[in-house]
Amino acid sequence: MPKTVADVMTRDLVVVQPETLLNEAIQILAERRISGLPVVDDTGKLLGIVSETDLMWQETGVTPPAYIMFLDSVIYLQNPAKYERDLHKALGQTVGEVMSRDPITISPDKTVREAAQLMHERGVHRLPVLDTAGYVIGILTRGDIVRAMAANE
Repeated sequence: MPKTVADVMTRDLVVVQPETLLNEAIQILAERRISGLPVVDDTGKLLGIVSETDLMWQETGVTPPAYIMFLDSVIYLQNPAKYERDLHKALGQTVGEVMSRDPITISPDKTVREAAQLMHERGVHRLPVLDTAGYVIGILTRGDIVRAMAANE
């Protein structure tokens, strides 16, 4: 019988809330040697994920979008809304300001193979595991999948 997400997911997970200061989230990531944290509301429902990638904006800054001037008008060659989102992340002070919203999630009854395929197709490093009510009950990382593969050897 194939292993399910519930069999291999990390249950002892650390979560943060949108009002958590970035410095606190950075400390948690560094101390626990993890690359992302689920962001939940007061009831435990998932709002987003804050990852190392989201935090990189703090160090790298943001490049304004390319534009051209034509007849005294500015024509952006890239979407200026993306620049505004990236700038907000670079200047953010709380997890809620920099987190990625609407993360890809999975249910605990899916197979590890289905989870691996979803992660590969969507290019994600982790999948929050939600129960039927939308509460975070675990997280599945690429490392969890590799450990499950090693256990089958």
